[in-house]
Amino acid sequence: MKVEIVSAIPAYDAALCAVIQSVGAEFGAIGEGFGPSDPEVLAMSENYSESNRSVYLVALVNGKVVGGCGLAPFGLYDGVCELKKLFLLPETRGLGLGKKLVQQCLSFAREQGYTSCYLDTLASMSAAIRLYEKFGFTHLNSPYEGTLHNGCDVWMLKTLP
Repeated sequence: MKVEIVSAIPAYDAALCAVIQSVGAEFGAIGEGFGPSDPEVLAMSENYSESNRSVYLVALVNGKVVGGCGLAPFGLYDGVCELKKLFLLPETRGLGLGKKLVQQCLSFAREQGYTSCYLDTLASMSAAIRLYEKFGFTHLNSPYEGTLHNGCDVWMLKTLP
């Protein structure tokens, strides 16, 4: 099995959109207030670039898009980025892809000079929450002001050294 982590390019956009929306539906993240409904999902490669201090990484297994994870500035807070849209197809979970994606996103965050990283997710995504906790994310009592994902019920933050 050949596993690669690469930056999003237009050729991956349709497959990424399908993965994000199908995994979102699996966990009930459908409609307004959930990441899979964000307009950017239709063309991830167009919405993430180093020029705007963001990146979206794509996981490929044997050349097939199986998921991804991104990082972008969190609008209202200077120095804060957001870990965004970590989604993996069910058959590829447990391969360590989530760990690789998060590691690379957090490395990018440090390179860009961010001082903390925010994320929001769903309590039903328990495996992802355990992964975030292993990376040192701590739970918050409420979302950061300005989040677009008011359907989420878990909010976490990590200070970046």
